[in-house]
Amino acid sequence: MNLFEVMVVISITLIVAVVLLSALAKSHRHPSRLWCANNLKQVDLACRIWAGDNGDKYPPEVAVTNGGAREWIGVENWKVFQVMSNELSTPQILFCRQDELRSTCATNFSDDLKDKISYFVGLEAKENDPQALLSGDANLVVNGTPVSSGIWDLRTCSATWTKARHDKSGYIVMADGSIQLATRIGSIAAAGTIIATNRLAIP
Repeated sequence: MNLFEVMVVISITLIVAVVLLSALAKSHRHPSRLWCANNLKQVDLACRIWAGDNGDKYPPEVAVTNGGAREWIGVENWKVFQVMSNELSTPQILFCRQDELRSTCATNFSDDLKDKISYFVGLEAKENDPQALLSGDANLVVNGTPVSSGIWDLRTCSATWTKARHDKSGYIVMADGSIQLATRIGSIAAAGTIIATNRLAIP
């Protein structure tokens, strides 16, 4: 093998190495996005299973006396997820690894869950309204102000997401089970906006 052939082999090896390293870097760039998408898919599945056992209604629509969470909405929003503990199987599903406000996930579905949920609940979600918001990243911002725990009405405002979790984007799951990565949700039409007339319960 002469010097030219050696140089060709080295060059090809370097090119292959650069391509492989670039692909590897891209696959690790947004692991939390895949994590969140998977979490929300499991939240969607849990809601559907729960609704199947409760007259096709989600927890916010069902009274506490019947095993739902209706009376807790606006008071203890996290209990919407607590009543679905059998369907969710583990509280880790409710935690985003990039959540800047919560350092760890809950270890159980008791009061430990209260401050360790990364996702909002769509209060108008129904299986017969496929474009209603079911759940999504709760690190929302309205007019530059982070959304605090409580009820937010998207009929009168639009919201974006903080940069910390998914670089000013957020994962949402619709009532039809589709997962979307959006840059804005609310009542104002704009590029990348998911139009919604929903109220959201923020944990």
